Amino acid sequence: MRGWLARAERLLEGQGETAPHAWLAVVRTYERLLSGDQPGAQQWARTAVDVGSRWDPAAAAIGRVAEARLLILDGKVEEGLVLLDAAGVATVSGELDPLSTGVVYCELVCALQGLALYDVAEQWTEAMERWCETNAIGSLHGRCRVHRAEILRLRGACDEAELQALAACDELRPYLKRELGWPLNELGRIRLHKGDIIGAEDALLAAHLAGWDPQPGLALVRLAQGDGATAVASIRDALERPLRVPWKEQPPNTDLQRAPLLEAQVEIEVAFGDIGRARSAVAELQSVAARFNSKALFAGAALARSRVQLAEGEASGAERAASEAVVLWKVGAPYEAAVARLVLADAHDAAGSDHRAVLERAAGRSILEGIRTGPVAPVPPLADAADGYVFHCEGDYWSVSFSGHTVRVRNVKGMRYLARLVAQPGREHHVLDLVAAESGVTEVARSSIGDAGPVLDSRAKDAYRRRLAEIDEDLDEASVLGDAERAAQAEAERDFLLRELAGAVGLGGRDRRAASTSERARAGVTRAVRQAMSRITELHPDLGEHLDRTIHTGTYCSYVPDSRLAAAWRF
Repeated sequence: MRGWLARAERLLEGQGETAPHAWLAVVRTYERLLSGDQPGAQQWARTAVDVGSRWDPAAAAIGRVAEARLLILDGKVEEGLVLLDAAGVATVSGELDPLSTGVVYCELVCALQGLALYDVAEQWTEAMERWCETNAIGSLHGRCRVHRAEILRLRGACDEAELQALAACDELRPYLKRELGWPLNELGRIRLHKGDIIGAEDALLAAHLAGWDPQPGLALVRLAQGDGATAVASIRDALERPLRVPWKEQPPNTDLQRAPLLEAQVEIEVAFGDIGRARSAVAELQSVAARFNSKALFAGAALARSRVQLAEGEASGAERAASEAVVLWKVGAPYEAAVARLVLADAHDAAGSDHRAVLERAAGRSILEGIRTGPVAPVPPLADAADGYVFHCEGDYWSVSFSGHTVRVRNVKGMRYLARLVAQPGREHHVLDLVAAESGVTEVARSSIGDAGPVLDSRAKDAYRRRLAEIDEDLDEASVLGDAERAAQAEAERDFLLRELAGAVGLGGRDRRAASTSERARAGVTRAVRQAMSRITELHPDLGEHLDRTIHTGTYCSYVPDSRLAAAWRF
């Protein structure tokens, strides 16, 4: 990006002040922000606001949001929130064009979620969704889906959150490969909340492979797996040597980026006996919460303090701190409130309040079980359900009866694929036909479908090579100036581009071909079907085991039961 910015500056040099100058300042603001250079970003944000106010209201609005975020990161939270409100008013009032309106909405949500002001972020997310429904430009996709997934996770709707995170992965993968680690990281957090440790590990390792920092999620996975040594080493390393991922939701070199790591460190260090380190982490976490005046951060700090006090035998202090965390989390964050209740139950045990411990532990476990199993809809009576096999859609849910037991499963794409397979036992369905039927298309001409061409065409490869040459120049300049931060950023980008080029070129320098339409459909259908089967298995293990044996996925999918069941299903 620095190469293109330098070129833009050369083209604008000597020109009178224009709208492009304002947009150059906007881009420069975020380039400096993602590099961890907050003073430089503040100067460029002020330029964007000043020049944009005269030439382009959209550039000025985005500059104001950036300026507000920088004030917040500098600890001037109230001043920053006032600026955010002003940018929000401009958005709601219709002063901006549709595309810029969508960008400002997104930036507002980024800023609020980065500060852990989830309730206000949710209000702006809902406002953005209402706006998307009435405008030709803008929709809930990609980056917006990750924000929505985070809010859904916080609200305890983890099944819906997982679907949003998976959709975000699909939508970001083709054009924002570096940021693919972000929705994968969120997917790992969601699965941790659901108690799916294996799924969380898969998502977090994939995030790491994409160049993202998987912590603290991966350290918490190791803790759940009983691998204390790795959990401790991972969280300490994450705090001592953080990855400088260019992520505008939580810019590098900020206390906000450290807060979730500190919360995880307290839990892990207490579990494995280093109370001194845990106490130090609590002190820093309390300082961060006080600086940013965020209810969510105060709640995390209170729970961390309770864990340490409990480990040190201060039962009454642990009770007070855990009770504070429960109250702060109780409104709108059921998972966090449930975890706080379990810690409070342990504190009650230590204080000798057995009856209180029983109540809190039962409440916490009940909440967690509800989050992990998903909402249970009432099951209407079905004729002969106990004697038959039923696969029936009723609006937002499918009623499925098998071996005398009926369950209700949300009407997601994988369930609709399963229903088509079960309705025609023994028949092989090409994945393109399943996708076409889901889209309302009757058939697909498969003979005309080839691959999607080279992974990178010649122009893209040339652009990558030019950028590598620019990065080499950046590294030389950073070395001369002694700018270690700039050198680290350039090295990270260089490694990423080299991996991309390596993945696009095969043996002998031949171009690798992108996946065919059929292959993409195969992957999507298989994933959707397996997710639906996994959900069924949680609710009805016998049916899950039956489907695991009889559903075959691949380029051709089928349901192959024994002859008795082949004719038994009713729809």
